[in-house]
Amino acid sequence: MGGENRQFVPGQKAPNSGSYIEIGETGGMVKNPRMVNLEVGEEFPATSNHNRKWARKPKKNR
Repeated sequence: MGGENRQFVPGQKAPNSGSYIEIGETGGMVKNPRMVNLEVGEEFPATSNHNRKWARKPKKNR
């Protein structure tokens, strides 16, 4: 688990099934981010801004 990327670009294949959220180019949250549910091996879709990336959506513990 140590070498897993945390940010993904459109066209890259999802390493794990789950929910992913759009983030800014510096890794921060953005206003009205897109969210997608992907299965392992599916490609990430285009983001709403070419500078953005995808990140795994954090699980809520509460």
